[in-house]
Amino acid sequence: MADRYIEPDTPELRARWGNFAWTEANAAKAKEIVARYPEGRQRSAVMPLLDLAQRQIGAELNTQGWLPIPVMEYVATYLDMPVIRVVEVATFYTMYNIAPIGRFHVQVCGTTPCMLRGSDDIIATCKARGMKKGHTTADGMWSFTEVECMGNCASAPMVQINDDNYEDLTPERMNAVLDALARGETPKAGTQDPARHTVEPVGEPTNLVAMMTQNHDYRSEW
Repeated sequence: MADRYIEPDTPELRARWGNFAWTEANAAKAKEIVARYPEGRQRSAVMPLLDLAQRQIGAELNTQGWLPIPVMEYVATYLDMPVIRVVEVATFYTMYNIAPIGRFHVQVCGTTPCMLRGSDDIIATCKARGMKKGHTTADGMWSFTEVECMGNCASAPMVQINDDNYEDLTPERMNAVLDALARGETPKAGTQDPARHTVEPVGEPTNLVAMMTQNHDYRSEW
């Protein structure tokens, strides 16, 4: 995995993000999120509020969004908790971007099942398009990260790009997804194998075949 680092807290960063505040719509969402937790446990809302803040910034920048230090401070103040606790959460979970990110965050799984199914070829495909681990391309379009297992082993190799997963990839299928995103299109998420709908076996099933056409109850046959 690429090294993670917090973007340095500079005067320029403060000038840009020091006045961060919820939009009217997100202020209502934040109140709704905090209200889900018992009295005295409002700090438990830190994760969804960090996600909300990241998405607000992403909407402004037309990227996946990220969390500058002043924004983490804003969330800390909102929840009346030490900022270091917020920073600990943001730096621990890779769902939070703690440095500026490109328009599309391409996260390629390189763990064993994906590796055995060709993730090295997917990484090579990304590199051929100018992507480099832990960096954003010069045009601001792509940020690239190699990650550990994201739970789609049955349809490996896979990548996550922003909020969507793309599975059963080959270099050709990966390029097709990236080309569509670059054109401003929304490619179909999930498996990219035309022979699959989700992660069912390719071809005819070999068991539970009665379930193909109806909700068959097998219990009397056990």
